[in-house]
Amino acid sequence: MYAIVGKIGRDIFPNPTLDIKLPYTIYIIKEKSQMQKVQFTETVLRDANQSLIATRMKFNEFEPILSKLDKAGYYSLECWGGATFDSCLRYLKEDPWERLRKIKKACPNTKLQMLLRGQNLLGYHHYPDDVVRMFVKKSVENGIDIIRIFDALNDVKNIEVAVDEAVKNNAIASGAICYTISPIHTLDSYVELAKKMDSIGCQTIAIKDMVGILSPAEAHKLVSSLKEAVDVPLILHTHSTTGLGFMTCLKAVEAGVDVIDTAISTMSGGTAQPATETLNYTLAELGYETGLDNEALRDIADFFKPIRAKALDSGLLNPVVMGTQTDALLYQIPGGMLSNLVAQLTAQKKLDKLDEVLLETPRVREDLGYPPLVTPMSQMVGVQATANVLAGERYKNISKEVKSYIKGEYGQAPGKVSEDLQKLVLGDEAPFTGRFADTLEPSFEATKAELGSKAKSDEDVLSYIAFPAQAEAFFDKRDEKARNTFKYTIREV
Repeated sequence: MYAIVGKIGRDIFPNPTLDIKLPYTIYIIKEKSQMQKVQFTETVLRDANQSLIATRMKFNEFEPILSKLDKAGYYSLECWGGATFDSCLRYLKEDPWERLRKIKKACPNTKLQMLLRGQNLLGYHHYPDDVVRMFVKKSVENGIDIIRIFDALNDVKNIEVAVDEAVKNNAIASGAICYTISPIHTLDSYVELAKKMDSIGCQTIAIKDMVGILSPAEAHKLVSSLKEAVDVPLILHTHSTTGLGFMTCLKAVEAGVDVIDTAISTMSGGTAQPATETLNYTLAELGYETGLDNEALRDIADFFKPIRAKALDSGLLNPVVMGTQTDALLYQIPGGMLSNLVAQLTAQKKLDKLDEVLLETPRVREDLGYPPLVTPMSQMVGVQATANVLAGERYKNISKEVKSYIKGEYGQAPGKVSEDLQKLVLGDEAPFTGRFADTLEPSFEATKAELGSKAKSDEDVLSYIAFPAQAEAFFDKRDEKARNTFKYTIREV
């Protein structure tokens, strides 16, 4: 079988050296067996879950489908990291480490993937290097094969330690470029960032389009440029928020991207990823090899139908995050951020202020030097924009996180911070310009000693370091359950 993969015509070949009279077209034909292989990362257990229903899916809800997910032919399953850790402890009363171990046991044939916020780990501030290394080490020990590592400011200094530790523990370290649009974020700047990631040991590089603002044309340019600049597999992560997702994935594939992130159809679209089945069908029709099992995909889609319906009925899945939000091309708010904003404003009975908050968001972002809107910067910018709107006065109340950012505790701001805002926070003091983690004392062993018998493992210590209040409440509940659990033996007499 053969497929047309390109053509030469008058438009792109105006001065041919071949003795051919145009406008005849020469078709370039390859055997399908020689076609590019495009692999898929399934996001239903992490980013689709996070973007649509604020990461509220319990383990026992998706446990029955894990074996099918393992047999579907995915490159990887994104199932951990991001907001899953916090949500497990805070809302679901689950041990995130135990969840990971159970997924690994059920999915022995597919690489498990997590999202890590570099020096922020899964939290919202920088942690000492010893904590970062231990967290990465334990993540791999408990089942993670691929660690996608990003920094919210694209500051490579903030991912170096995590990358190094991932490689040391034989995991795939995937550096992620946080894609955004601003006067200072250019094609050349992204190429230079990829080169830096390659130089520190990243084995793959992902384009992380948190909002779904990467256009098809820009995707083709970016992937093509990165292919020329670095010799590692490239991955595309985007969202359907603006309606560009399918087209962007297709143009990225045409440019040579190796892996695309998608979500099973019943948990796709809106602020989540484009549908797995649709892109699998499209690429297969074009002659690409995907390796996915269509029957398994149908079973997976059917499995999540009642989960989606239940989330809709309960209000957990808000129709606001399911539609196409073309305004996101302006305000650049990612799916998880939008769903959280909706939830927060709803809780305060201020959902009518959503449009004002969305308009204020890019203004705050500009004031802060155009940081990409990805965790934790998305939360920081979103909270500040909300505070500005609800107070009726800009920067009347400034969050401690924004103050820390302006002080330089999150890394180097991509652009120039508003002088007035910097003056308001720092006075005449200059911001810190070094690697902030270098100022932090090691804390893992000290915290372990402090917790004593309350921590049953190193994983417990890490849970506490990341989310102290939530972890302690979880430990207390676990201890109470253990005290109230009786064991007995029946013996034949």
